[in-house]
Amino acid sequence: MRFAKVTGRLDGLGSEKWAVHLEGRRRAQNGQPMIFLSIGEPDSPPPAAILDEASRQMRAGRLRYAEGRGEANVRRALADLYSRQTGRRIGDDQFIYLPGTQTALFAAMMTVVNEGDEVLMADPYYATYEGIIAAAGGIAVPLQVDPDKGFHLKAADLEKAITPRSRVLLMNTPSNPTGAVFTRAEIEKIGDVCEKHDLWIISDEVYATLTYGNTVFASPFDIPALEKRTIVVSSISKSHAIPGFRCGWIAASPEFCDRCIPVTETMLFGSQAFLEDALAFALSTHFPELDTMKRNYETRAQALVKALGGSARVSARMPEGGMFVMVDVRKTGLSGEAFAWRLLEEEHVVTMPGESFGTGGAGHLRVALTVGVDEITEASKRIVRLADRI
Repeated sequence: MRFAKVTGRLDGLGSEKWAVHLEGRRRAQNGQPMIFLSIGEPDSPPPAAILDEASRQMRAGRLRYAEGRGEANVRRALADLYSRQTGRRIGDDQFIYLPGTQTALFAAMMTVVNEGDEVLMADPYYATYEGIIAAAGGIAVPLQVDPDKGFHLKAADLEKAITPRSRVLLMNTPSNPTGAVFTRAEIEKIGDVCEKHDLWIISDEVYATLTYGNTVFASPFDIPALEKRTIVVSSISKSHAIPGFRCGWIAASPEFCDRCIPVTETMLFGSQAFLEDALAFALSTHFPELDTMKRNYETRAQALVKALGGSARVSARMPEGGMFVMVDVRKTGLSGEAFAWRLLEEEHVVTMPGESFGTGGAGHLRVALTVGVDEITEASKRIVRLADRI
């Protein structure tokens, strides 16, 4: 039987990247105690008030077809949010509601990428990016960034990589997996390059609310001159600890949204209205428990960095944002892949190999900050113990 070309383009870009996690889960199901630091799924419960709102709206009859762009209350809440963030008026015609950031990324890529177009991105990069680009027929162009300088992409390196086929810069700030957060000054320089070469900027900002220390989140959408070429994708999966709701969106120019809607409507036509009501409520309400969640992530990252600090063979730097830490195991002489498998086998700690996020992640582990300080500290001791044996 014949299959579409897209299936070939996606071969090897699926669950294979999560092989260590899947094996750890299999062992846990068979009764073997494991410490899971592999998947970025918040361990904090979502605010109960959001669940109550979803239930209330569902029982009130919000079960019919919803608008293809998103319900009016969601788009108003998003307009208010981005108007506050940017300091200028953002209209409710600049948003599309979609079920999660992954769907939003796919829709955005399908709207601006033709077959053979190049999509540039910092390497390491989130594990699904290659697949999203390939599905649209694009060509992923990873740009390696220096782990010893915080994994920040430089505008000059971006410009060197641009060819006549370059079409999009895929930006992720705060970054999964590296924890890097672009400064406004960096974004302005990168934006100048994108203006010069007429590149779209797809900005994955799902961790925007999770920054640490003196780090301040900035978006290319904040800069008026970049608004027309910026496509923001985000959700409340991480910010509100509610990934199962699949509440996400695109923020972009009215022209982009008009062009994107026919694409999204071939995938799905509207979503669950009661979940959109819950999203509108979540975006317009402050929840103290989410402040606590953010502090917990920061405390866990500090604990991990401290616990690794005495080792001569493994190390980690404090992330600027997000919910992950990159652990450097290069001095052990092993790849991140090899170290992760031995860590699973010998120390019963489940992580993600850095190579799952591109060649730029080689020699690293991605550690998720999704367990308490005691478990983070214990896992760190086991990482050091393994490194000392190698």
